[in-house]
Amino acid sequence: MRVHRTQRTALPRLLGSLLLLTAAGISSAGAVPQGAAAATSGQAAGSPRPLGQIVPAPARVSPDGSPYAITAGTKIRVDDGSREARKIGDYLAGVLRPSTGYDLPVTGHDGGDGIRLRLGSHDSALGAEGYTLRSARGSVTITARGPAGLFHGVQTLRQLLPDQVEMNSRQKGPWKVAGGTVTDAPRYAYRGAMLDVSRHFFSVAEVKRYIDQIALYKMNKLHLHLSDDQGWRIAIDSWPRLAAYGGQTEVGGGAGGYYTKSDYKEIVRYAASRYLEVVPEIDLPGHTNAALASYAKLNCDGAAPPLYTGTNVGFSSLCTPKAVTYDFVNDVIRELAALTPGRYIHIGGDEARSTGHDDYVAFMDKAQAIVGKHGKTVVGWHQLTGAKPVAGAVAQYWGYDATGAAERKQVADAAANGTKLVLSPADRVYLDMKYDKDTALGLAWAGYVEVQRSYDWNPGTYLEGVPGSSILGVEAPIWSETLTSSDEIEQMAFPRLPGAAELGWSPASTHDWDAYKVRLAAQGPRFSALGIDYYRSPQVPWPTQ
Repeated sequence: MRVHRTQRTALPRLLGSLLLLTAAGISSAGAVPQGAAAATSGQAAGSPRPLGQIVPAPARVSPDGSPYAITAGTKIRVDDGSREARKIGDYLAGVLRPSTGYDLPVTGHDGGDGIRLRLGSHDSALGAEGYTLRSARGSVTITARGPAGLFHGVQTLRQLLPDQVEMNSRQKGPWKVAGGTVTDAPRYAYRGAMLDVSRHFFSVAEVKRYIDQIALYKMNKLHLHLSDDQGWRIAIDSWPRLAAYGGQTEVGGGAGGYYTKSDYKEIVRYAASRYLEVVPEIDLPGHTNAALASYAKLNCDGAAPPLYTGTNVGFSSLCTPKAVTYDFVNDVIRELAALTPGRYIHIGGDEARSTGHDDYVAFMDKAQAIVGKHGKTVVGWHQLTGAKPVAGAVAQYWGYDATGAAERKQVADAAANGTKLVLSPADRVYLDMKYDKDTALGLAWAGYVEVQRSYDWNPGTYLEGVPGSSILGVEAPIWSETLTSSDEIEQMAFPRLPGAAELGWSPASTHDWDAYKVRLAAQGPRFSALGIDYYRSPQVPWPTQ
């Protein structure tokens, strides 16, 4: 039987006063000047937030003219006949109506006023995800070449409005957007967050909550870690015991749970509505105790081990010489690929310490071929580069300062041969790492990772011998050995997740810790309005209350 943990229903707390930050001007790259400090007396009442005071930092900002104000008469005007623009307009109205109390009708009737969402920009530099936002006295217009860009522009509009716009009850305005133009497009095509639902299971509602949070910061990939030693989380019709038996527990011995195919389709649909692509992971050939416990024939000795609720790694392995192993892999990938419209299937490949090297290479050859046969692109943890990555494969690097030179060189050699990399260095963007020795949640095997350390690195130059052109993007994983609820996920993800999003989106020229920490501090009241109980890092000049 499928078990769902009850989602936390967080009613955003009313803030006694929303004390915002002031920024003394905006650079052409959109960053707050170095050395700017948080104001403790709050922003002048009724004045709009500076155009560049958002996360991720926009590529180009040109402040100019009078602000635009959303009023009771404002309409959201979308391209007539565009279903995507209409959907985005409806989404925006759903964000703004509760807090403003305004009707904000979404209409296909053209006009020079209101909030205007326009598809079909001729600016090729915007690509599929870029946008232009122009704000003036009579209107604010977001223009993009594609729907994803329009959606990202809407996230910028949200952040330019007062933080209380995120509340789900009527708030006092005014609702002003500073005058000028933001022109913006992402640095990297892959900007992801990974959620481990295997060590502890999270309900569909909890996954949707995380989707909304990462979408606000313009991430475009949700990597779901669907199988591990402690639990199998996706129903597979041809191997039903994987979920029914292998999904019935979690770390510590809780009830676990799994997603039916209908559940998974709903997650995929919801993510797509936020312009996020789901990247499902089935970790192979190690991290497989839940599968081995479910089917004895997957074990070399034909004996199923007991279910596992601890946190050790590296002890499990599929029986790579057996033909049934590849029947199993083929069936799982076939069914998962049919449910997943995105281009990627992640096959894990890390910490396969109980699989001999030659067996590992042979297994990965066959597993990659199966993924290709079902029309998907392989992603694997960077240990895949110790085998033979197929053409087009993506390796996800999770090494850290202690990772040896030989392993790093192996990754660099694969990049030189055409393998693209997604960077997830554990001592930078593993969001489950403790902030410091006093952090109650999380682990510390990669060290303590405070907010500055998490942000202050350059993906383009991070790995020696790897050219910037080999970097597909950045992903921030959060592993759930110690995390059991949305509250606990959020305590570890915020405020580090927005920094990972900025590393993936913003131009390298905007990268500056002293400027970023001021913009990040301005997000604090927004986190609170969204019901996110974030870690108040002493490295960030949060507004005083």
